[in-house]
Formats: sequence, C-alpha cells, structure tokens
Amino acid sequence: MNTPAARPTQKRCPICSKPRSEAHTPFCSTRCKDRDLVQWLEGGYALPGRPADEDHED
Repeated sequence: MNTPAARPTQKRCPICSKPRSEAHTPFCSTRCKDRDLVQWLEGGYALPGRPADEDHED
C-alpha cells in the first residue's frame, strides 16, 4: 500500500500566519510579538468570565 510520507506540520504565527521563529515563538518576528502585546494592552483580547457585579463591594 502506498501512503504519502507524513510531513511534520509547521506551526504558524497567530498574527500573520508565516512560519514561526524559534527566537520569537509562538510568533514569527518581534513585529508580530509587539502587535500581539498592543492588542492585549488596548483591550483587544478578553478572557471569558462571570459578569462583574456592580452592587457588590469588597
């Protein structure tokens, strides 16, 4: 039976989809790493959680 040789799947940068760089994993470059950081700092990403209870004081 002829089966194609399994090629390892190269992981891609989550920002631009270029191949990852060992030095910048999981990104391909400093530029993409910085773009991701800016997304976090500007509130572009959010982690799921319970809604905040505005009436509750700690």
